[in-house]
Amino acid sequence: MKTARIVLVAVGVLVLVVGVAVLLSDVSPRRYLGLGAWLLGALVVHDAVIAPVVLGVGALLRRAGRRMPGGVLVIVQVALVVAAVVTALVMPEVFKRGIGTANPTVLPLDYGVNLALFYVGLAVATGVAIAAYLAVRRRAAVGASED
Repeated sequence: MKTARIVLVAVGVLVLVVGVAVLLSDVSPRRYLGLGAWLLGALVVHDAVIAPVVLGVGALLRRAGRRMPGGVLVIVQVALVVAAVVTALVMPEVFKRGIGTANPTVLPLDYGVNLALFYVGLAVATGVAIAAYLAVRRRAAVGASED
């Protein structure tokens, strides 16, 4: 376990160093303030919105079904994180499309409808993943009881 942590920290530091090198070589210093504001916004959205929602839903699911398998909880939490990240990426387009642009070809799609369709697809995929997980778990339990 200790070796894995050391490797993960080393890889993380290496990725950070590469990111800083790319930033310094490819991004104009005039854009650092905007980039910093975007990164700060991402941090706030994560810490003030995404993490509390995932934690709260996890706590509610644990209380609602004390016998709920941990794998189901993890699948639901992963779906929530995916939904939150996609929402954070798409909402600027939704807002800007609502305001309007001088060039209508800049934002040609209906991003709000597409986001809603994504949520439906994610809900279906989450349901399928939960059903598959429970089926595999039942088979493993039946196989263990036969031995």
